[in-house]
Amino acid sequence: MSAAALRTPFQPNWWARFGFLLLLVYCAYAVSELSITWERFVTGLHTGAKFLAELFPPSSKRLGLLFDNLVETVQIAVIASAVGIALSLPLGLLSARNLMPGWLTWPARAVIAISRSFHPVIFAILFVKAVGFGPLAGILTLVFASIGFVGKLFAEAIEEISLKPVEAVTAAGAPFMSVLTYAVLPQVFNRFIGFATYQFDSNLRNSTMIGVVGAGGIGGTLFAAFQRFDYDFLCTILLAIIGLIMVGEYLAVRIKATFND
Repeated sequence: MSAAALRTPFQPNWWARFGFLLLLVYCAYAVSELSITWERFVTGLHTGAKFLAELFPPSSKRLGLLFDNLVETVQIAVIASAVGIALSLPLGLLSARNLMPGWLTWPARAVIAISRSFHPVIFAILFVKAVGFGPLAGILTLVFASIGFVGKLFAEAIEEISLKPVEAVTAAGAPFMSVLTYAVLPQVFNRFIGFATYQFDSNLRNSTMIGVVGAGGIGGTLFAAFQRFDYDFLCTILLAIIGLIMVGEYLAVRIKATFND
């Protein structure tokens, strides 16, 4: 080792520094192109503070409508999660390149890639156009969202397993389903439960959003309240959504804890 290297044990990475500098230059250029100014930011703070002041106090009217929409939102999330996760199991398995031949993995990965290609709102618009307004469009939207997320992560989890148990069970003459049951699933089950609970939590959030474009749930009522400038009822809806998401988060934590014990 040279004397210069001994004097400076941590050599500067000039390529990394050049990359960070290039990123800063591009960000400055992008801000100028997007017409983002300090004056607009300050004006936005003032407008936002005025809007927040109009939200309070929350309205206690139309609680029956709010409750019905919350129930519909939960129903959409539960059905979509159950169907989407159930479909993700075989698709994720077929996508695992360490277990399946290429002529099976590529079509399965194509389905997962298509499911991940668009934001749920775009899928919601497409399904509203296809099946009409209402919960069915929301369920179909979140089924595709679940397949895209859980299917991809489940396939990657399978590809990371140790193949020694698979080889041992196969050498004992076990059929393919027994190999999956006793050699593959025990290695990925806990991770799959984590994927599933996270996706349910995500579907619960997304089900409150896709209603804005007519796919059922509380989002439609929220958008209508916003259009009517009914800000006190809008505040009630937002607080109800926050409470619903917190309950969903608690249930997800309890489910994961139950399966990990």
